[in-house]
Amino acid sequence: MTDLLPSYWLSIVPFADLILIMNGGGNTPNAVALFNGASRAHQTVLLLMIVLYSYPELFGVADNNGYGLKVFAFMRLAGLPFTHEHIFDASAAPRGQLPYIIDDGAAIGDSENIIAHLTSKYRLTIDAELTTQQRDTSHLITRMLDDLYWVMSYSRWKDERYWPAFRDALMREHPNVTEAALRKAQEFNFQRYHFAGIGRYAPNDAYARGLADLRVLAGLIPAQGYVHGPKPTSIDAGIYGFLANIYFYDIDTPLKQFVTSQQNLVRHCLAIHEAVMNP
Repeated sequence: MTDLLPSYWLSIVPFADLILIMNGGGNTPNAVALFNGASRAHQTVLLLMIVLYSYPELFGVADNNGYGLKVFAFMRLAGLPFTHEHIFDASAAPRGQLPYIIDDGAAIGDSENIIAHLTSKYRLTIDAELTTQQRDTSHLITRMLDDLYWVMSYSRWKDERYWPAFRDALMREHPNVTEAALRKAQEFNFQRYHFAGIGRYAPNDAYARGLADLRVLAGLIPAQGYVHGPKPTSIDAGIYGFLANIYFYDIDTPLKQFVTSQQNLVRHCLAIHEAVMNP
């Protein structure tokens, strides 16, 4: 349990107050010693202060939705302890959308809002050294990933060439999910695609849009390191959320064919995957 609490950010005051103070930098060996010496009950309370609710795993990926996986990866990369709850029903979520977190009783939705909230409240330093230009680049990539999301989702739910494999994988890995429930979700997604616009595209035109986004990513991610340097930042978590949900899927869509052909995209995806799945 204690390996979830890296000494570079966590400081613990007396447990009667149950307060975490983020000091945003220096080593805090005394804090780790305090945690190690606390009762298991107090340790558990501290670890359960933040709960991430997102869609379930699939193909070895911690969330089969790019946005939930983005938040999961961000929290792991930032060294923030949390509990991860997988759900299908988003009715209790802010705006009825996953992911969301519960932090000290407050519900925060939208992946970008979650990251901003956590960064501010806990003084996370993962992006502290970024320049204004680098932050602007991250913002543009984030918006491009929003576009890629629709093509990824289209490939799973709309394209009849790949829908059966996606459906069968969900039912295989999550036996409580029924084909009737998935068909209902598919019909709902058809409506979303229509109003978002992507549902009015022919498949080849839809994939052309997503492939254009991936080509830009391939030009931005270096052969070594990460988008903004030798250490990952929040935008690398965001990119991983989407690339992993293409690369690790055992579904040979045009998106996956492109990703697997780009060594830098594969290296980035595998590097972040290792960092967040085996912290």
